[in-house]
Amino acid sequence: MHLLRASGILLHPTCFPSQFGIGDLGKEAYRFIDFLQESGQRYWQVLPLGPTGYGNSPYMSYSAMAGNPMLISPEKLRDEGLLQEEDFANLPLFPVEKVDYQQVIASKIPLLKKSCANFKAHATPEQERAFADFCQTKAYWLDDYALFMALKDAQESPNWYTWEPEIARRKPEAMDAARLLLGGAIFYHKFTQYEFFRQWSELKQYANERGIYIIGDIPIYVAHDSADVWAHPEIFCLDKQTGEAKLMAGVPPDYFSSTGQLWGNPVYDWETLQKQDFNWWVQRFEAMLDYVDIIRIDHFRGFEAFWAVPKGEKTAINGKWIKAPGEQLFETIKRKLGKLPVLAEDLGTITPEVEALRDKFEFPGMKVLQFAFGSDANNPYLPFNYQRNAVVYTGTHDNDTTVGWFHQASDWEKQNLLLYLGSFSPDGIHWDFIRLALSSVANLAIIPLQDLLGLGTEARMNFPSKAEGNWEWRYKAQALSEELAKKLKTLTTLYGRVCQPKL
Repeated sequence: MHLLRASGILLHPTCFPSQFGIGDLGKEAYRFIDFLQESGQRYWQVLPLGPTGYGNSPYMSYSAMAGNPMLISPEKLRDEGLLQEEDFANLPLFPVEKVDYQQVIASKIPLLKKSCANFKAHATPEQERAFADFCQTKAYWLDDYALFMALKDAQESPNWYTWEPEIARRKPEAMDAARLLLGGAIFYHKFTQYEFFRQWSELKQYANERGIYIIGDIPIYVAHDSADVWAHPEIFCLDKQTGEAKLMAGVPPDYFSSTGQLWGNPVYDWETLQKQDFNWWVQRFEAMLDYVDIIRIDHFRGFEAFWAVPKGEKTAINGKWIKAPGEQLFETIKRKLGKLPVLAEDLGTITPEVEALRDKFEFPGMKVLQFAFGSDANNPYLPFNYQRNAVVYTGTHDNDTTVGWFHQASDWEKQNLLLYLGSFSPDGIHWDFIRLALSSVANLAIIPLQDLLGLGTEARMNFPSKAEGNWEWRYKAQALSEELAKKLKTLTTLYGRVCQPKL
């Protein structure tokens, strides 16, 4: 996939301002789209949009295909007649610049349940038909997801592989009994998915009509405690007796951690997936393309070879590389779905084989400016070493903000950067990096909103390998000023990135 020259902003929807303690798909999401248009941007990149569990990580979702109910806008539910203004009268005082997930869940779920009850009691025939059509169209993942979530609500044990054996192993009699017993909860979880996708589709249409295209994020792995692993255990490397991960995903020691990163997700049984003609992966890509325009594949290198860590290990050090059938997978998806609009996250330990897989399918790779100044002129992240078919970032969700990075950079890195730039901008190091990204030959430049706002480490989205305190940052509504939009558009125009991309 070759993109025309353009730029965009990386921002997860949880970061929007909102009176409900977490960003949602309401008015501030539309205001952000307007800001993108006014500033000459053409792309909005988001993190995975699935329902999150422990740690609130969008990369550890209860489903690879479902949406996060916490992103549903209660105000839009009110506009639909499913809630009343008085339902918002006793909202707690939420933090303005961070998400308190526990507080958000405690206040938002009652609103969602009330709107579900009102829908069930008062839905018009047209609404009932739309809901029924949604449930039928999405049944290939929705039925398992809704039952899984209903069971999680009802079971005392938190993880599916610790449930009663009959339901953990999906015995038909136990499944039928659960569907009968949990009918109300199943309806609720289907309803929240219906509302999420209805609201998201409206927002995406609004964006597309204004020339803004959405880049979604697909993690290579899914959470062990997910509807996907529970419903399809045969395609994962699990202990057949206990359901625990026999081989766990992660990466070896790298820039972020001297002991590597042990993610804990079960790795795939690629042999079984091949025998099934990669059906689950085809469905996953098809579901994703229903609600985004371009897919960024997180940890792309895992499709060529993946780091597998044996059960029982506490760090990722004692893993090994195992080959994966990435070429056959992408050929199959291409055959079934057509040419894929895919970006490849090719950071970390990248081999010639990984690059060959990426280039065979013309997937643009990633360049990160924060990695550019720690070595010599051969550093692949220096702008003069870029290919045009690439995406350049000032930093990613796993990096510190550019201002935070600069304050913690070594004197040697700072000196290298100064020599490269000639002088530092009086507007701040973040604008130096924004200029470097926009002026590079890479076809696409993406700027995290934190860098556009010149924020420090306090606005960092994620600290890899840190279990808590991530994914919480939010911006204030006044941050998206007319002055900021004009300044960004001036640079975007100067460096030839104001265009109408063809997808």
